Amino acid sequence: MHKSAVAASILGAALGLSAVGFVASGSARADDQEKCFGVAKAGENACSGSSNAGMHSCAGQSTADYSGKDWKLVPAGTCEKMGGKKEAFDGVGKPM
Repeated sequence: MHKSAVAASILGAALGLSAVGFVASGSARADDQEKCFGVAKAGENACSGSSNAGMHSCAGQSTADYSGKDWKLVPAGTCEKMGGKKEAFDGVGKPM
């Protein structure tokens, strides 16, 4: 093998391992968060509940503050304290 081929192989392996580490660390952070409906300001939602289909497709597209149909990720265990709910609902949340 040529030196450049060996170097490219090593670089490829290093990048692959760093990508695996990034995915694993992202999964760990997701475990510490939960979907919370009714706490996102307009344009700051992560997505919307399935019953909100047709209004907008997903992230950053809500047009109403604290819509019970839109959610964002919050630290686990804080949703209700923030005035939201873990399931989609009609109306708006009561932000703190």
